Amino acid sequence: MKLSEKGRYAPPHQLKPAAQYASETIAKWAGVHARTHWLLGDEREVDGADFYFGEDELGHIHLDSQAHVMHARPVAEALIQAHLGRRFQWSGEVVVFDIRKQTDVAQALWLFELSYDRRRGTKRADLLARIAHYVASVSTSPRGLLG
Repeated sequence: MKLSEKGRYAPPHQLKPAAQYASETIAKWAGVHARTHWLLGDEREVDGADFYFGEDELGHIHLDSQAHVMHARPVAEALIQAHLGRRFQWSGEVVVFDIRKQTDVAQALWLFELSYDRRRGTKRADLLARIAHYVASVSTSPRGLLG
């Protein structure tokens, strides 16, 4: 959804600790606009925090700490196939990731960073190469994918 379609502005809502840390970090990135994420169709009901770069949504974090991060379909598919996030039932361009504990924050920020870099002009092939590199480097670590 475009920023101009979002409705009224309110500052981003307070989230649970790990998700709040991710929210505060994303909000500090150059050119990012953070605001309340409203319950779909109801600007009276808060449902989390939204993040935009210009008019384009990077993603949002719900009150339950579930992040929905916007990606081009091929990038989203690569992330899902690598088990770096889950498929969103309503869109093939959204990757779902839960930010439940501090150890989830780094991966959540990385997912948002890919979305951010796309909006700043990084080519799709470069984003896909970063995913492949990440998977290769993490799969050789003792913790493996998704820690």
